[in-house]
Amino acid sequence: MSTVDSFGAKSTLTVGSTDYEIFRIDTVPGYEKLPFSLKVLLENLLRTEDGANVTKEQIEALGSWDAAAEPDTEIQFSPARVVMQDFTGVPCIVDLATMREAMAALGGDPSRINPLSPAEMVIDHSVIADLFGSENALERNVEIEYERNGERYQFLRWGQTAFDDFKVVPPGTGIVHQVNIEHLAKVTYDRSFDGVLRAYPDTCVGTDSHTTMVNGLGVLGWGVGGIEAEAAMLGQPVSMLIPKVVGFKLTGAIPTGVTATDVVLTITDLLRKHGVVGKFVEFYGEGVASVPLANRATIGNMSPEFGSTAAMFPIDSVTIDYLRLTGRSEQSLALVEAYAKEQHLWHDASVEPVFSEYMELDLSTVVPSIAGPKRPQDRIELTHAKQQFESDLINYAQVSHDLVDLEGSESFPASDPPSNTPEDEHNDHQHHHHSHSPKSASKPSPVTLADGESFVLDHGAVTIAAITSCTNTSNPSVMLAAGLLARNAVKKGLKAKPWVKTTLAPGSKVVTDYYEKAGLTQDLEDLGFYTVGYGCTTCIGNSGPLIEEVSTAINENDLAVTAVLSGNRNFEGRINPDVKMNYLASPPLVIAYSLAGSMNFDFETDALGKDTDGNDVFLKDIWPDAAEVQSTIDSSINEEMFTRQYATVFEGDDRWKNLPTPTGDVFEWNDESTYVRKPPYFEGMTMELTPVRDISGARVMATLGDSVTTDHISPAGNIKADSPAGQYLVEHGVDRKDFNSYGSRRGNHEIMIRGTFANIRLKNQLVSAVNDGAVVEGGYTRDFTQPEGPQSFIYDACQHYAEQGTPLVVFGGKEYGSGSSRDWAAKGTSLLGVKAVITESFERIHRSNLIGMGVVPLQFPAGQSWESLGLDGTEIVSIEGLEQLNEGVTPKTVKVTAEPSEFSADGKQTVTFDATVRIDTPGEADYYRNGGILQYVLRSLV
Repeated sequence: MSTVDSFGAKSTLTVGSTDYEIFRIDTVPGYEKLPFSLKVLLENLLRTEDGANVTKEQIEALGSWDAAAEPDTEIQFSPARVVMQDFTGVPCIVDLATMREAMAALGGDPSRINPLSPAEMVIDHSVIADLFGSENALERNVEIEYERNGERYQFLRWGQTAFDDFKVVPPGTGIVHQVNIEHLAKVTYDRSFDGVLRAYPDTCVGTDSHTTMVNGLGVLGWGVGGIEAEAAMLGQPVSMLIPKVVGFKLTGAIPTGVTATDVVLTITDLLRKHGVVGKFVEFYGEGVASVPLANRATIGNMSPEFGSTAAMFPIDSVTIDYLRLTGRSEQSLALVEAYAKEQHLWHDASVEPVFSEYMELDLSTVVPSIAGPKRPQDRIELTHAKQQFESDLINYAQVSHDLVDLEGSESFPASDPPSNTPEDEHNDHQHHHHSHSPKSASKPSPVTLADGESFVLDHGAVTIAAITSCTNTSNPSVMLAAGLLARNAVKKGLKAKPWVKTTLAPGSKVVTDYYEKAGLTQDLEDLGFYTVGYGCTTCIGNSGPLIEEVSTAINENDLAVTAVLSGNRNFEGRINPDVKMNYLASPPLVIAYSLAGSMNFDFETDALGKDTDGNDVFLKDIWPDAAEVQSTIDSSINEEMFTRQYATVFEGDDRWKNLPTPTGDVFEWNDESTYVRKPPYFEGMTMELTPVRDISGARVMATLGDSVTTDHISPAGNIKADSPAGQYLVEHGVDRKDFNSYGSRRGNHEIMIRGTFANIRLKNQLVSAVNDGAVVEGGYTRDFTQPEGPQSFIYDACQHYAEQGTPLVVFGGKEYGSGSSRDWAAKGTSLLGVKAVITESFERIHRSNLIGMGVVPLQFPAGQSWESLGLDGTEIVSIEGLEQLNEGVTPKTVKVTAEPSEFSADGKQTVTFDATVRIDTPGEADYYRNGGILQYVLRSLV
């Protein structure tokens, strides 16, 4: 915390009878014109100024922020807390557990390894909607979840008891972001430091890209990779550039019949077209006051879909009312209001801040919308949905059934789809591939269910209608609209079509409470919308299997069927392997589509069915009135529900409490486990720094092109049976059906190393030479430890290099490491023995993650590439100049020499060049000198 107070910002704020130490932002010249989000960052720097990582110059740079300039000033942001979900959080806790052992080995006290910033994990990514449409669906799905994930859960339960300042919200409670806004977020944080009570803005980083949902409460936060989350937990700041801020003015009010989902799909469409990647978005203007908190959270949630780092709303009376409704204490409400007003963070609609760019939306112009068939920004006005489906179908009714790569390139850490079935190995006897001309885009296929019911299935059939995901299940206006629509449909005698898998996965138990109080539970269940779990389910691919006979018909006839979900991600291949076209829609529209049964449907002209008197029923006949939705919210949601449900939020049910859990400060690893293993990061580590050495005699492991993503480096989806990871699982007695995904096995480094650079779409140009120049896709390299340097699995070759003590380098192109901030992309690179990655440019997060794992990021001279320098990967590489780091100097460039080897073409010359060293801050230099961030933290704690 601040040891330097260059601006004399330290002051006292008294609220009621309590004194809080605060750091006043109005001591910094220029503060008044800053957007809300940058004021939060300004306070952060004032409070953490230490003269080294956070300097007076950085604070002045933020105060005199030039809205129009390209970001170039690096600052160190220290979030108040860290929030995690179970997929991405497991490796973080594995690393902390491993650090405890290393601490003991170094003669320190293992119990000193604890999160220094409070950390909270919500287990929400593991429940799968296996059963649906029945009374016992929830109970049975939770049972199966515990059977599948018992090993991981025992480990997390140990973490809950072993670490201070680490809390776990057990399975079956809710979705991380909903639990965050309803309970975990404080808006103004208060904590004692050396006996002094300090108040400061609540900020957080999360291991899930939709952490931005909390932006709706005025809490600055976003998704990061696991390495950054671990570092933040251990008190290390997050490196970032002062960003551009896009001001988004809201005017007008939402019209009747339009939902928050329609608004957010419209905003996503607008911001994607404008381009906001790497920027903050901030909502302002007269219209903000009329946006309910739940709608603000829905908009904040979709930030990764429009591509911004954060999507902020300011603090105002709407924020305070929501905090009161959700059961926060009166003292905390008083603190939030007093602090926000004192620190110029309270929204004043009459003041227009300075922004880098400006946009505007008149809310009264928004119309009902859906998005699909494959990206959240592909918005379709509902009135055009049928004709748009007809034109999109041409692209899908002809495609073969080969499974697409499980993740869109725009995917993020947080929502990696766990696959439930290993990749199909082209079972052509199961799938008959048909090609259709546009005219024949209809393929009526008769189906008979086990109970004797029969119907005809065709392209466009809605086979999944899922009310799911943090975006909408935390919003009472859309959830109660869905319940009321269900009630009206039941009254008219309508039913969901028999081929639709109907699921309801509320974001928290409070939703179940208010459905019950409003008397809508029975109506939802009458249409098949029984609760299947409290978790992400369908949105991350945990949709579970389709109705068996439906699945068979789809595969035998190669039908292009659809899913409609109230989620935020609909990438190809993500939702369900049988479903080609996925659409995002509001919860009431999800129900409407379950009644319609097809995307090939026009709600204005096509009837949903007939009522008991034989009259046609249209969507407008059952759509609930806005006033009725509001009065239902008012009469069925109260503070007591939140207080009761969250009173025991960390306790869990009997299953959780009765898990056999190891005790003690140090985890007892199970050598048989294929999910949780002790990683080798600290083996042989001593308190003395091993001096940084120049790299000599290195081999090139890969020569890669532009835009290699973290998905290419560390895939999250299916594990192929013939891959090194698949072979490992088979050797450990795991059946193909139980392979699970790379994502679910992130706690086992043995699998993750074997999966590094193993993406089936990776193009390592080094192996073209042994294939007559043909492009080879997959995790292959040349093994130069063998005569002829044959093509080999990357993992196998790296093992051979390690046996010989040969260091490795990777050559890359532009934007290396873009996409998800996936920690295993850096961890796996390091554990394979790669010492340097030399590229034309890096994506921000992956560059810092490489340093965090002891790998040096270097760049070719400006305008040059490995190809333009005449390199092909057969060379022996040495890098001179890194040893200056031992003297505390970070060199600007190092000398790289690439000499021809016995595998190089005749007449090849030695190439030398000066590579730029991308160790950009003093903190990063410390991490690299220590061999990585975990080693740095461990030594500093001993």
